[in-house]
Amino acid sequence: MNRDEVLRKAEAGEGLTVEEVKLYQSIVKPVKHVYGKYGTFAKKYLEEHNPARYWTLINVPEYLHGIDKAADEMWDVMYEKLSRDPRYKRTGNYLEDVRRENAIKQLIEEEILNEIVYV
Repeated sequence: MNRDEVLRKAEAGEGLTVEEVKLYQSIVKPVKHVYGKYGTFAKKYLEEHNPARYWTLINVPEYLHGIDKAADEMWDVMYEKLSRDPRYKRTGNYLEDVRRENAIKQLIEEEILNEIVYV
C-alpha cells in the first residue's frame, strides 16, 4: 500500500479496505478543537437539548468559536457598564467590594447564557 494512493482514495471518497483505513488513520491525525467556556456550554446544550440543530450546523467549530467571541465581547461591554453603576462601585470595605464584584459577574454570566449560549 502506498501512502499517497490511500490519501487520494480517501479524498475521492472511494472505498478503503481495513488495512487502508488503519494506514489512513496513522497518517492523518484527527483535529481536536478546543473551545472556551461558553463554546463548550453551547456544544453541550446543542448535543443534549437540540441535536437536530447541532447536526445541521455546517461548520460547528466556527459556530462555537463565534459563541466564545460574542460572549467575550458581551462580558467586556457589560463589565465596563456595570462597574460604573453606583450600586457596584468600590466602597473600600473588602468584603463589600467582593460581594459587589461577584454580583456583577453573576449578572453578566446569566445574561451571556440566556442571550448567546442557550438560544
